[in-house]
Amino acid sequence: MTALDLSSPVAVVGTGTMGQGIAQVALVAGHPVRLYDAVPGRAQEAAAAIGARLDRLVAKDRLGAADRDAALARLTPAGGLADLADCALVVEAVLERLDVKQQLFRELEEIVAEDCLLATNTSSLSVTAIGGALGNPGRFLGLHFFNPAPLLPLVEVVSGFATDVTSATRAYETARSWGKTPVACADTPGFIVNRIARPFYAEAFAVYEAQAADPATIDAVLRESGGFKMGAFELTDLIGQDVNESVTHSVWQSFFQDVRFTPSLAQRRLVESGRLGRKSGHGWYDYAEDAERAEPHTAEKERPPAYVVTEGSLGPAAELLPLIHEAGIQIREEDEDHGTRLVLPSGGQLVLADGQTSVEFRDVVYFDLAFDYRKATRIALSASNDTAQQTLAEAIGLFQALGKDVSVVGDVPGMIVARTVARIVDLAHDAVAKGVATEEDIDTAMRLGVNYPLGPFEWSRRLGRGWAYDLLDDLHLRDPSGRYAPSLALYRHAYATDQREGTP
Repeated sequence: MTALDLSSPVAVVGTGTMGQGIAQVALVAGHPVRLYDAVPGRAQEAAAAIGARLDRLVAKDRLGAADRDAALARLTPAGGLADLADCALVVEAVLERLDVKQQLFRELEEIVAEDCLLATNTSSLSVTAIGGALGNPGRFLGLHFFNPAPLLPLVEVVSGFATDVTSATRAYETARSWGKTPVACADTPGFIVNRIARPFYAEAFAVYEAQAADPATIDAVLRESGGFKMGAFELTDLIGQDVNESVTHSVWQSFFQDVRFTPSLAQRRLVESGRLGRKSGHGWYDYAEDAERAEPHTAEKERPPAYVVTEGSLGPAAELLPLIHEAGIQIREEDEDHGTRLVLPSGGQLVLADGQTSVEFRDVVYFDLAFDYRKATRIALSASNDTAQQTLAEAIGLFQALGKDVSVVGDVPGMIVARTVARIVDLAHDAVAKGVATEEDIDTAMRLGVNYPLGPFEWSRRLGRGWAYDLLDDLHLRDPSGRYAPSLALYRHAYATDQREGTP
């Protein structure tokens, strides 16, 4: 099944930001495009706005003047739905209400040809439920673009329960012919990105609610240690707290209030107070011109230890050893295999976050996971009130000697980056096991849709098959609510590896 021919007209119903963006994508790709909006005059306004954006592309030498003129000649505001009768694809981007969308597509079904593809750009409603109102739901599917549609490459091609394979394939190939990167997924709450991304926000909020760290510190650790482009607090301020919470609430409700997707009470209070982020001038952060910039907690300078003792492999943190050596700190090796730990001159231990807490052990400081320990500019440490000050000082001094800023956070199991990555990996494995999407498409979606440094399965391979399971299993013991219970898919993944390696 091939993509739609460029001579085939494409219609966009709904001319808000997303509708205009989708129309621009189809238009620049070479299709005749019809714009329709139920509000009189809106389609003409949208056509003018698209023309202005094309003018800006010409001014920036990203589009030729002749190509702009040809595109504008193919753009037509429609006076009514009947003007869409000859279209080969109609994409809807109207109000996120099931009844509104169902009524629209019932009307379209009576107008367009039998082989016309019908698509919704919904991000929160069930594609199956919208298509269920149609006489022929086989040609109905989701085409979920990301905002701004002309710039972001990802398109989730969502098959409802009744969507024909031929329809999904044609839509997939059409999106690819438009220069987009399509990924195929089944109709599940949140599709790929909004389902698997929930822990990125939820775990940051949970650390904050536990009073383990402030938003600026958590964001800095996610960026400077985790390798994420933005922290959870600044990103939700950019998205809009109301928008982000609405998506979280929709996924939670759609999964029958599954505890793994429980919304944040702190975020709810933020929305209730009207602090919606950048658009309201205040969210987690204050955006007033005279507001003082929130800075992350950074530890004062400490002397580095003269040496460290390694006991066994450092696992995912093994790249720390050459950094310690390059910093001129002596490394002494012991034969004992205690996993991911260093022993400091004070006798205290420095351990990679594993889902346990410092208070459970004598003199232990935990350090967080990093995307790349060499490139990381900040490392988070956690300790309990019982941890010796000398041990904490030596741990701080060690990472400072490696050129890192250090943030000391509260004694929360799994810290910040580690628990976030583990939960993302878990949800990804669960999604594959339930037929939502392939590993490759999930990795692609999370890199392109939310700009993660690695896809979940790339993280999983880098960290080791059993890493996420072990961390979440330890977290689940300390929080038996079910939020951190590893999925059966992750358990099978880790257990199969153990069996191959001969573990009984």
